[in-house]
Amino acid sequence: MNDLVQPIDLSPHAAIRNEVRKLCAAFPGSYWRALDRDNLYPEAFVRALAEGGWLAALIPEEYGGSGLTLSSAAAILEEIQRAGCNGAACHAQMYIMGALLRHGNAAQKAEYLPKIASGALRLQAFGVTEPSSGTDTLALQTTARRDGDEYVVNGQKIWTSRAEHSDLMLLLARTTPREEVQKRTDGLSVFLLDMRAVRGSQLTIRPIRTMMNHATTEVFFDHMRIPATALIGEEGEGFRYILSGMNAERILIAAECIGDAKWFTEKSTNYANERVVFGRPIGQNQGVQFPIAKAYARMRAAELMVERAAALFEAGQDCGAEANIAKMLAAEASWEAAEACVQTHGGFGFAEEYDIERKFRETRLYQVAPISTNLILSYLAEHVLGLPRSY
Repeated sequence: MNDLVQPIDLSPHAAIRNEVRKLCAAFPGSYWRALDRDNLYPEAFVRALAEGGWLAALIPEEYGGSGLTLSSAAAILEEIQRAGCNGAACHAQMYIMGALLRHGNAAQKAEYLPKIASGALRLQAFGVTEPSSGTDTLALQTTARRDGDEYVVNGQKIWTSRAEHSDLMLLLARTTPREEVQKRTDGLSVFLLDMRAVRGSQLTIRPIRTMMNHATTEVFFDHMRIPATALIGEEGEGFRYILSGMNAERILIAAECIGDAKWFTEKSTNYANERVVFGRPIGQNQGVQFPIAKAYARMRAAELMVERAAALFEAGQDCGAEANIAKMLAAEASWEAAEACVQTHGGFGFAEEYDIERKFRETRLYQVAPISTNLILSYLAEHVLGLPRSY
C-alpha cells in the first residue's frame, strides 16, 4: 500500500500503536465472525486488553493504571478499530471511570480504581438513557430515595451496553423531584453501583438484539437498595459530573471512527488494485478511485479535528465544540469509507468472510450514539453560532 493510505507513523504514540496492533493480530476476522453469528461477547479479547493494561490507560499510576493522556487512549482505540476488532466491547471503561476519578472521594478511589486497573473489576456499564427520555437526560424518571444509610432505586434504563459483562455501573438517578428544584439540571445524582450484590433480585438485565453485536441491554431497578457510600460526589450534582466526562467520550469514539475509516480504506485500496475486470484493475477506473479518495480526504480532515479536541482537553481548556465536531465528522467519514468499501467490493462486500458487512453495521452506530448528529448540530447552532435554542 502506498504511503498516503498507510503513512509512516511519526507520532509520539507509535510505540503504543505497535503494541496494540500486535495484540489485535491474535484476534483476526474469524474470531469476530464467530462471535457475531451467535451474538457473543468477546471475553478473550477484553481479557487480553485488561491484562495488557490498555483499559487502565487513563487511571493514574498511583492506582495501578498507566496514567496516560487522552491522546494515548485515543490512539489505543483507533488502532483496535483499524485492526478490524471492535473496541465497543470495552471502550466505556476508558471514560466512565473519569467520574470516579474526578469526583469520587479518597475511599472510593482507593477501593475501586486499583481493581478496575488490574481487571479484577469491570466498570463498563453506563446507566443514563431511559425509554421515555432518550437524549433528554434531564427528563429521566429513575429515582433514588434516601432511606437511612441506603438509597432505594426504582426505574428503568435502556441501551445500557455491557451490563451483563460488567461488575460495576455508573448510574444516574433523580434524588430530588423535578418540581422541587430551581433548575432542570439540579437534583440528579451519580452512583457507583456494584451490580454483583443485587443482580437477579432487585436488578434485572434483559439483552436487546440489534443489527450489530453490541451487547446492549435494558435494565430494571425494583426497590433496589444500595449503600449511601455508593454516591459519587455531592447529591444533586450528578448532571454536572456526567457532563464533565462527555467530551472525553466524544473524542475517544471519534478516534474509533477514524480507525474504522482507515480499515475500510485499506480494504478498498487493496481490492481495487487486485481485482481485475475487463483486463485491468478496477482501481484504474475513476468511478472506483474517486469515492475511495474522497472518503480518505474526509477521514484525514476529521483526524485533525480529533487531534485538536484531544489537545484542548489535555490542556484543560473548553473543548465542547471541538469534541462534538470531531465525533460528527469522524462518524460521517467512517460511514463514507464504509459505503465506498462495499461499492468497491460489489457482491463480495456482502459476504461474511470479508468482514466488511460486519464492520459496515458496526460503524453505522456512531451517527446515532452516543449522541446523534442532529443533537450535535443543534448544540453547535446554539452554543457556537448563537442561534436560538431549538429544543
